[in-house]
Amino acid sequence: MRKWLFRGLLLLLVLGVVGAGVGVWVLTRPTIDTVGRVTFDREVAVPPLAASRVDGAGRRVFDLRTQAGESDLGRGEPTATWGYNGAHLGPTLRAKRGEQVIVNITNQLGEDTTVHWHGMHLPARMDGGPHHPIRPGATFAPQWRVDQPAATLWYHPHPHERTEMQVYRGLAGMFLIDDPATGAAGLPHEYGVDDVPVMVQDKAFDDDGQLSETGRFGSEIGILGDSVLVNGTPGPYLDVTTSLVRLRLLNASTARIFNFALSDGRPFTLIGTDGGLLDRPHQVQRLPLSTGERAEVLVAMRPGERVVLRSGPPAPEGDFAMRRFQGGGDRFDVLELRAAATLKDSSAVPAKLADVPRLDPATAAEHREMEFSTRDINGRRMSHDRVDAVVTRDTTEVWTVVNGHGTPHSFHIHDVQFQVLERTDGGPVPPLLSGWKDTVYLPPHEGYKVIMRFTEFADPATPYMFHCHVLRHEDEGMMGQFVVVEPGGSPRLSAHHGHGG
Repeated sequence: MRKWLFRGLLLLLVLGVVGAGVGVWVLTRPTIDTVGRVTFDREVAVPPLAASRVDGAGRRVFDLRTQAGESDLGRGEPTATWGYNGAHLGPTLRAKRGEQVIVNITNQLGEDTTVHWHGMHLPARMDGGPHHPIRPGATFAPQWRVDQPAATLWYHPHPHERTEMQVYRGLAGMFLIDDPATGAAGLPHEYGVDDVPVMVQDKAFDDDGQLSETGRFGSEIGILGDSVLVNGTPGPYLDVTTSLVRLRLLNASTARIFNFALSDGRPFTLIGTDGGLLDRPHQVQRLPLSTGERAEVLVAMRPGERVVLRSGPPAPEGDFAMRRFQGGGDRFDVLELRAAATLKDSSAVPAKLADVPRLDPATAAEHREMEFSTRDINGRRMSHDRVDAVVTRDTTEVWTVVNGHGTPHSFHIHDVQFQVLERTDGGPVPPLLSGWKDTVYLPPHEGYKVIMRFTEFADPATPYMFHCHVLRHEDEGMMGQFVVVEPGGSPRLSAHHGHGG
């Protein structure tokens, strides 16, 4: 009996020592820091513009197929990836305001997927939410009229409980809207030359060079990689041939927050955010972007110089938990800009970029409060058969969206763009949040009051989504549904269904 008691006490002692060791390692492990350590030896890939045609009905037609493949992500051996019309990522779709578009989406994967048009104003049944899965082998052809200002949008899957994995494996692409009325003709606009998409993603790899999907130990926000790709390119550089280069930044990671700056500390010019151009340019030195957010910036270059776009720690010094467990202390070299010996002169940046009419909170028909905490919104997790908000068409609403605990979240709403009215802590609203937005970062214990107007597309049977764009949080239930109804209408959800399955 004494022998077994001794062995039990010894086992508890060993487990205690091991547990303490693990705890010390977690608390003392170094943050990720690639600054000065990246060999920029590959020209950054520029996603091709998607081929399109105009059919007999005058619609611009695109074709997308989801597929599996292998890609060179800099690990020596090919890495298994997913993509649209190729092995990894997808082409850039481009359309003009006023055009009717149709996108034929064929699913060649072995599981359900969807395609969500992030930032697009369109009918709910075309939006690509989780209630409209595309079955393996099936084709879905959403169509809508593009009717919003010039903007940098993107597309990605949104399947029920599988969004994080599908985006992480490579399903993502950009959708650019052109509009002469809000295009600011004096800005750089030659795609891939002085107007360049910069899709930034972090990845983690296993010993065999394959994508690791296990996530970082202790992380509450999902996968945090130790490598950064731009448009799928490791160690990327961009040859710059003009005195101004326009970068369309997209944080297409599943969890990581970036805090962009230039390596020599020079300011750059912020000209646009999620929903389009700002009313005027702003000089900034740092630009934080959470998952799903976009920003358009102009970088001034001198002949022959090199400067690195990098990401500094996005969390403040005092936030130990976020810096240690959520990537808030990590630093990355992202993209090297290499100016040619002779640069073509760019036009001066216009003092006025676009009209951004302000929505008036005094006209709001409804005020709502949304608290994001753990994996819930207002204490409830996503349910396909529940409507969380009923919105009347042609009305304005004010939503207060708040992070109720210590883990970072974000707020994304489908169909509409919003404006930030104020911070809940009373602080100033930064230039990054002065224009149209569809996604906004919610720091721990902070939030925003936002205003939006719901026009057109009343459909009591088909919901739009609002959710946290930290994709693991979304998959685990941090999402709600709203429907837009005619005045006096009420929701009547249709059955959960797929397309062509």
